[in-house]
Amino acid sequence: MRSSPSRTSGSRGDWRLAAALALIMAVGGLVAFTQFSGGSAGSSSDDVALAASRRCVAPREAQANTSRAKAGWYVDAQGATQHINDGQVSISPETRRRCAGNWRRPSTNPSASDPVSTTDPSSSADPSESSSADPSESSSADPSESASASASASASASASPTPLEILGNNCDNSQLPQHDGFQNGNRCVTTEFGEVANADSNPSLLITDAPSQVAANTAFELKVSTRNLVRDRFLAAGAGGYYLESSFLNGDGIVRGHFHTACRMLASTNEAPDPAPVPAFFVATEDGQGNRTPDTVTIRVPGLPAGLAQCAVWAGDGSHRIPMMQRANQTPAFDVVRVQVG
Repeated sequence: MRSSPSRTSGSRGDWRLAAALALIMAVGGLVAFTQFSGGSAGSSSDDVALAASRRCVAPREAQANTSRAKAGWYVDAQGATQHINDGQVSISPETRRRCAGNWRRPSTNPSASDPVSTTDPSSSADPSESSSADPSESSSADPSESASASASASASASASPTPLEILGNNCDNSQLPQHDGFQNGNRCVTTEFGEVANADSNPSLLITDAPSQVAANTAFELKVSTRNLVRDRFLAAGAGGYYLESSFLNGDGIVRGHFHTACRMLASTNEAPDPAPVPAFFVATEDGQGNRTPDTVTIRVPGLPAGLAQCAVWAGDGSHRIPMMQRANQTPAFDVVRVQVG
């Protein structure tokens, strides 16, 4: 009759031990998943960047599909720092120097549809961070130590970002002469940025129709659609209106300006072109039209020499700057096509 209570007590002890082990495994799995997911509703994408900064490892979800990583940064195969989204996680100069040229690519690249594996050897590529490097850190560790480690990791993830290092916001410390509105380089522009619209009122632009091939010195047309751009403001750069006026919105909160169209001939498709030469074709369109509703403007190109042309269109405010956007990760108002001529 006394054996039954003994068995019950033993069962309770086994149950408590199993529950403790399950808790340890759950906490460890949550920390590992948080470090490498970035796309889970229950994890902070900042943890992805922090884990990467500790290891100088490109997050696997960034290697496979950057849309899965919502924030942070990684060092790519060329040693360049890539800021995911609009760079919510800042990088300290010390970390930048430590990781430059010292990145490690994960050994596997899961597809966008596959879950990120927390058992990938790359997740413990750094021996100093491997859970099996020190026998004292095995799965049988004291639960209180695991809880402490988890709390430490959470504290690191929520640490305040490094303050931005501002080089300046005016020309007071510049050694260059002040810009005077004419198209001269090696100047410092003192014109304030001006007014920026809400995200849903920021201008956008698209080339909706263009030929893929035309004969040399033969006219052709480009059709350009603009949205949220009132084309009623143009200060001629040749008359000293370049970078001279701040950006201004109309009464509906839409930027006032115009758009440019240019075609330049490419000498190579393997490297960035020389920016100095004057393009083969250029116009600025100020027709007093444009509103929230997209419309279409036809641009007539009189003809180009034989070769490969890069034809681009981009919006400008009153003094020719691409209009500002509310968010850093919005695409500015520009588009480009290539046309084979000849």
